[in-house]
Amino acid sequence: MTKYLITSALPYINGIKHLGNLVGSMLPADVYSRFLRQSGENVLFICATDEHGTPAELAALEKNQDVETFCTEQHEIQKNIYSRFNLSFDQFGRSSSEHNLHLTQHMCKKLMENGFIEERIIKQVYSIDDGRFLPDRYIVGTCPHCGYEAARGDQCENCTRVLDPTDLKNPRSAVSGSDRLEIKDSKHLFLKLPMLEKELEKFIDEHEAEWPIVVTSIARKWLKEGLRERCITRDLKWGIPVPCDGYDGKVFYVWFDAPIEYIGATAEWADKDPETRNYKNWWYDTKDVRYVEFMAKDNIPFHTIMFPATLLGVREPWKKVDYIKGFNWLTFYGGKFSTSQKRGIFTNQALDEFESDYWRYWLMANAPENSDSSFTFDGFASMINKDLNDVLGNFVNRVLKMTASKMGARVPEKFELQDIDKLFIENLSKRISTYTRCLKDLEFRKALVELRAIWTEGNNYLTEAAPWTVIKTDKNRASTILNLAINIIRLYAVLSAPVIPATSEKMMSLLQIEKPDYFWPKEGKLFEELSKLSVGKEFSVPENPLFQKITQDRIDELCEKYGASV
Repeated sequence: MTKYLITSALPYINGIKHLGNLVGSMLPADVYSRFLRQSGENVLFICATDEHGTPAELAALEKNQDVETFCTEQHEIQKNIYSRFNLSFDQFGRSSSEHNLHLTQHMCKKLMENGFIEERIIKQVYSIDDGRFLPDRYIVGTCPHCGYEAARGDQCENCTRVLDPTDLKNPRSAVSGSDRLEIKDSKHLFLKLPMLEKELEKFIDEHEAEWPIVVTSIARKWLKEGLRERCITRDLKWGIPVPCDGYDGKVFYVWFDAPIEYIGATAEWADKDPETRNYKNWWYDTKDVRYVEFMAKDNIPFHTIMFPATLLGVREPWKKVDYIKGFNWLTFYGGKFSTSQKRGIFTNQALDEFESDYWRYWLMANAPENSDSSFTFDGFASMINKDLNDVLGNFVNRVLKMTASKMGARVPEKFELQDIDKLFIENLSKRISTYTRCLKDLEFRKALVELRAIWTEGNNYLTEAAPWTVIKTDKNRASTILNLAINIIRLYAVLSAPVIPATSEKMMSLLQIEKPDYFWPKEGKLFEELSKLSVGKEFSVPENPLFQKITQDRIDELCEKYGASV
């Protein structure tokens, strides 16, 4: 049986992440992992905080903390937030782990043995006022390609071009703001990407037909421009030490060690139960593992070029990615969410305003798959009110309250199904097949359209079958309709669980199912699926709606609070 290894891009440790970061990697990976588990698949969902590099040092400096203490605190903060969002990681590790240290150093040594790393003396930016070499992200300036004035020394956030610090115009220190910079010699290690270019091109050729356009286009752009040697070491104290003579005070480039932490975090997971778990069963010489990565488009070059190059160059049978799900940007009123510039609504703030399922549903329904998506509070409120409140919540409330008032708070008896019931089940079955296919194909926006349509089918059936009218003349017929409708609530809980798991649990709780069966419905077995609740089984009548409507006053309040354009 195929095993599914799922990883999402590691969130940086330099502060709480915004909604764009969540929907660009971790949340869709969670939805997919949950769906696969419900389908009976063997799934391992891995993530971690990315703790090395300049962002960690700069953020610690801003808080007047040593970087190790800062990272430990921030890891716990982020871990707690993702738990509140119900992200079902099997392991949420840290790139500062001992496993990552040993694996990264091992891979460097193997690359050196195989001739894919060379030592060079390079010209490095030195800050006179700071009294130190400035690694790439410690330098900001104007991008030579697009003119963006706040480009970093490793990559332009605006045009996504990868840069060297010396490429920047009008460079200055990100630490002190000083422009008193000079160039000095510094010894570093370089990964010889040109030597691996043909192998990388073959690797991408093998996957191009399956991978999304946003992924292959970025990978092809790098190859077309011609790969060049990449420096994989930095003049920093915080990071994984370089295991070579003469490299004291130098560590690995964060983008060299961060992807290796996928393996490191899996090893951390295995350590929790060493008698039954072995990380190499997922990563080394595997033929039964399908590996899927989730990330936003700025991470794509490192996962299509840098990380595969490392795994190819070590000449060991490490598992390489089978499918990359890349995302575009989620914008905030047309502008970019930005951790560094504190623009947009951040994950902790989001949870202070509404329960996690409100956000999970909206984000997945508007996932920036083929183009950028824009967040607005008006759009958010409209979708929550219409889809979650008026469609799903309304169906659950109507069915349970009506049944309790007309027949008592127990599952009523089911008699012979009529054509209207059979047609409804047939239509529902088709919708579920489409929904299932969309989730398998990682087409999340299409999947959410189908999920809403599945909910709508229930409301339409209820309206057409009209049990409140039928009961006046045919109690058995009304009983059958409501029996079917209550079973549909259980089915909705199962189908909704990957996207809105907390609400799914609430629906199961209303049905007083102590140990819910969330197994995905099998093709052609829907009649059986809608007969799982025993006649006479008690249920609870909801005291409050599953979702609260968001009023215009609340929208105005949120716009003012978060500086949104009304």
